[in-house]
Amino acid sequence: MLFDTHVHLNADQFEEDVEEVIQRAKDTGVEKMVVVGFDEKTINKAMTLVENYDFLYASVGWHPVDAIDCTDKYLNWIEELASHPKVVAIGETGLDYHWDKSPKDIQKDIFRKQIHLAKRVKLPIIIHDREAHEDIVQVLQEENAGEVGGIMHCFAGDMEIANACLDMNFHLSFGGPVTFKNAVLPKEVVKEVPLDRLLIETDAPFLAPHPNRGKRNEPAYVKLIAEKIAELRNITYEELASATSANAKKLFGVT
Repeated sequence: MLFDTHVHLNADQFEEDVEEVIQRAKDTGVEKMVVVGFDEKTINKAMTLVENYDFLYASVGWHPVDAIDCTDKYLNWIEELASHPKVVAIGETGLDYHWDKSPKDIQKDIFRKQIHLAKRVKLPIIIHDREAHEDIVQVLQEENAGEVGGIMHCFAGDMEIANACLDMNFHLSFGGPVTFKNAVLPKEVVKEVPLDRLLIETDAPFLAPHPNRGKRNEPAYVKLIAEKIAELRNITYEELASATSANAKKLFGVT
């Protein structure tokens, strides 16, 4: 059985057929999924989904691209939602230096506030890191984020960054890019990550794995990611699926 640790079933791209998408995932062997909310709209939709499906869980947080829109009202709301039994993580939060909507200092401030929040509610953190590896590590170290740990979502750093994150009690999660023919670095890193700290995800509807690259991603495709990682690590698909599912259940505190 598979555990997709990061999916956006709350995205507009699934508005018309989310039930069919969920059923295809189940038919493929996906046992559990974490639906990630990152602003007011997607958090509300995530909470509705997890209340309607017993095998779906939610993570609630504020995306760094939209950090400039994050007020104390929203942070207080996220903290309130953290007590919901189906909320298993805070995030995605972090830093995104690809887009310039939110200045870096504001991104860092909102990131730090969500780390503090996660420590108060004692939930792991899901980290979004785009073109900001060193600053991400610095903030996590300064805020002692290892106290709660969490996930480096769709990990794209090198082994030095990987080891820094592993040292802080974080898991590394890999998605579609590990299947891309030109993605050398993720393939190298995924071979080295300790099996008990490895997770898989789709980030659907984004980053569809080969051979569906460029199309809408969906959680059923997490099997393609698991198969590729098993091949790269020279272990069986069943061993990879079992280990990553066990890791996710332990991290999120679900059975």
